[in-house]
Amino acid sequence: MGASGGTDSAPASTRVDKWIWAVRLFKTRTEATDACRAGHVKINRAAAKPATPVKPGDTVEVRSSSHERVVEVTAIIEKRSGAAVATACYIDHTPVQPKSAEAVDFARDRGAGRPTKRDRRQLDRARGH
Repeated sequence: MGASGGTDSAPASTRVDKWIWAVRLFKTRTEATDACRAGHVKINRAAAKPATPVKPGDTVEVRSSSHERVVEVTAIIEKRSGAAVATACYIDHTPVQPKSAEAVDFARDRGAGRPTKRDRRQLDRARGH
């Protein structure tokens, strides 16, 4: 019925914006496309436009607002599916971010009241504000 000739085999390549959305690196396809246009997505260390093809064996680097991911493509999918299927389509090579030496746990004891002005200043200094 479709133009694919009736075969159910996986495609050899697909658009990078579609793939990074399908494997759940972005919540929406629009976010994935916008990240490609902004230069936040690289394939094999080269900047990728949204329609750049991605195939098994390629290394995809994605920089989002919270962190940077480096994944190796192992399978091509074009439709968003369950998390188990999505994570089986890539190998995560993201380097582990070491915890900052200045990271301080600011958990307060229950019933300790509001932080003082001095406490807030120390917290701001630790956060880098």
